[in-house]
Amino acid sequence: MNERPQVLSATAIVGSKVVNTAGEPLGNIKELMVDLDDGQIAYVALSFGGFLGLGDKLFAIPWEALTFAAEDQTVILDVDQEVLKNAPGFDKDHWPTSAQYEAGWLLDMYEYYGYSPYWMPDK
Repeated sequence: MNERPQVLSATAIVGSKVVNTAGEPLGNIKELMVDLDDGQIAYVALSFGGFLGLGDKLFAIPWEALTFAAEDQTVILDVDQEVLKNAPGFDKDHWPTSAQYEAGWLLDMYEYYGYSPYWMPDK
């Protein structure tokens, strides 16, 4: 029986295949974005769509939304493909700016997926 690891290197996570609970492919993890003030993973940048890396859209996924499957080294995101297709995302050449963070962009992402932000524990 394979157990889920307690710790994993960032390089082992980046590039991991992401599927939903139905086993449908949702994309790959492109980056882990770290909140330098809180020392938390602010979000995971998930690449979804496109063909052979062209036309991919990136999505900010709350870390808490991901489950790691040890048996096949995939990452599970409990989201339907249609929900992801309609999610607000960003272009790989235009990542969110500090001004967008201050305007509540990341909060909106957490709320879209139904998670409470780590920086607002009472929300």
